[in-house]
Amino acid sequence: MRLITDWFKRTFSDPQIVFLILVLMVGFAVVLTMGDMLAPVLASVVLAYLLDGLVQLLEDYGLPRWLASTIVFIAFMAFVTLILFGLMPLLSLQVTQLVQQLPNIISESQKALMTLPERYPEVVSPAQAQELLDTARREIILFAQGVLSVSISSVVGVLTIVVYLVLMPMLVFFFLKDKHTILAWFGAFLPRDRGLANRVWFEVDRQITNYMIGKFWEIVIVWAASFVVFWIFGLQYAMLLSVLVGISVLIPYVGATVVTAPVLLIAWFQWGWGPDFIWLTIVYFIIHAIDGNVLVPLLFGEAVSLHPVAIIVAILVFGGLWGFWGIFFAIPLATLVNAILRSWPKHLVT
Repeated sequence: MRLITDWFKRTFSDPQIVFLILVLMVGFAVVLTMGDMLAPVLASVVLAYLLDGLVQLLEDYGLPRWLASTIVFIAFMAFVTLILFGLMPLLSLQVTQLVQQLPNIISESQKALMTLPERYPEVVSPAQAQELLDTARREIILFAQGVLSVSISSVVGVLTIVVYLVLMPMLVFFFLKDKHTILAWFGAFLPRDRGLANRVWFEVDRQITNYMIGKFWEIVIVWAASFVVFWIFGLQYAMLLSVLVGISVLIPYVGATVVTAPVLLIAWFQWGWGPDFIWLTIVYFIIHAIDGNVLVPLLFGEAVSLHPVAIIVAILVFGGLWGFWGIFFAIPLATLVNAILRSWPKHLVT
């Protein structure tokens, strides 16, 4: 008991430790209690943070802050417009086509399941095949109910998107242009002696910046490689599936596993157990092998020094706390925790 008491005295007698803990507690409290209300602001802060590196690069070439911010903001809006009016209609069309094909895919899957007891009687019994079929039907019903609930609430979703499209561009622009003014205003309320917090922020900023840049290029390269392969093989819904494969790298280990199922299912429905299916499967897994063993070390290096176990734990913990966004930001949040542990004064743990 005395050991714990001495540790508390050493830790909380340091004002920098107290300040860092208070900042973290306030930040998490704001996200937990007002996250939904401030979602456009928080999302705009994240986008402005990601774009700030380009603004600083232009400033290094002698451009004033307002001009560099304007150029980066216009380029960002052009990129968003290209995604909304170039990529999204194609993805929407392929999603519609896929939904129309679902009954045929389900029918073929049922036939394949019912032939398993005849082909492999020692492995699969008729009762097991029927149980698998019933389970698949239940999952399909739940999926259809989910789609229906989404369609019913689509009006609210459209209004939310409109609000985001109006508010977020303005917020991103002003966060970029007036970054130093906003930080100076916040800094006026903070203690001057905050060396520990500054060290933690420097470590987090360095790692997250490198992580975001590397992850962006990883998504683009994996998406492009997957699309080229799917297009060469003539796989249906090539753009939709390649986008899903590219986005899947945001969630290490888990994302690739989840996306593999629809890719192989659609390939099987299109070709059956033919050579096209086998060769596509081989090339698809080669892409993931190159991504994990060549692309990731090349793009990231030591940018995010997290063990795979730590990454999986972060995905489980933050995903359980905040759902999709917790999974999306699991690596940056784990990086924050890692930076705090690395910057924590060593004399306080001895």
